[in-house]
Amino acid sequence: MAMSLMCLCACEKVIELNLKGAEKKYVIEAQVTGEAGEAQVLISKTKDFDDNNDFAGISGAVVTIEEEGAATVTLSESAPGVYQHATMQAASGKLYKLTVVVDGQQFTASCRMPERIELDSVYNTSEFVFSSLQNVVNADFQDPPGRGNYYRFVQYINNVRIKQFTVQSDDYTDGRYVNNKLFYFADENSNEPEEIKLGDSVIVEMQNIDQAIYKYWYSLSRSALGGSGQATPANPVTNISGGALGYFSVHPVQSKAFKVK
Repeated sequence: MAMSLMCLCACEKVIELNLKGAEKKYVIEAQVTGEAGEAQVLISKTKDFDDNNDFAGISGAVVTIEEEGAATVTLSESAPGVYQHATMQAASGKLYKLTVVVDGQQFTASCRMPERIELDSVYNTSEFVFSSLQNVVNADFQDPPGRGNYYRFVQYINNVRIKQFTVQSDDYTDGRYVNNKLFYFADENSNEPEEIKLGDSVIVEMQNIDQAIYKYWYSLSRSALGGSGQATPANPVTNISGGALGYFSVHPVQSKAFKVK
């Protein structure tokens, strides 16, 4: 018996993983909304697996946005890697083109501003989630007839923006009155509340996004997290040309607030 134990112990071996660093890529996170002053472009680079997740902005880029039938505006760098425009405001139906020139490389993207669809009401209901009764935020709205409408929802709980988001297409709700339940699962590595409680202040932000941006956020929530049977995570689908990661989104945005009761 003693001999058998010695043999078992001798078979144990520490395996060290050699995680090779990948080629660094630029990451561009750009948006223009229907509200003045919300045009913003964040530029950074990818990091190795064992690096920290702090945002290290890339300075010195030339960032412009051209509106269809209007002048091209240049965004100013307000902080390292953060480029903004104080008055730019997108208009429904207009096409916008983003151009980023940094370190001798050029990246471009285009996005057409969708029509604004009104967020009707937001409130909470009690729902069983994994056999536990929890408060769930609801967002109701009327989807207009004709497929091709896409939505992204972001929640704020007690003024804390929640990392989790919800995206939805009208493939199965075309022309219907939609009740969207925004199930919430807290990020353990953040300051997010564990659950939504009585008396909490909640803000729901709804964005009307185009198909390419829907694919980006959907693939981020699925493929990039190893979902849909993926063996390994993958980069989300981008609408940026030139080899950068990220997205350029032009969308109407609106918010409604309530207290949980």
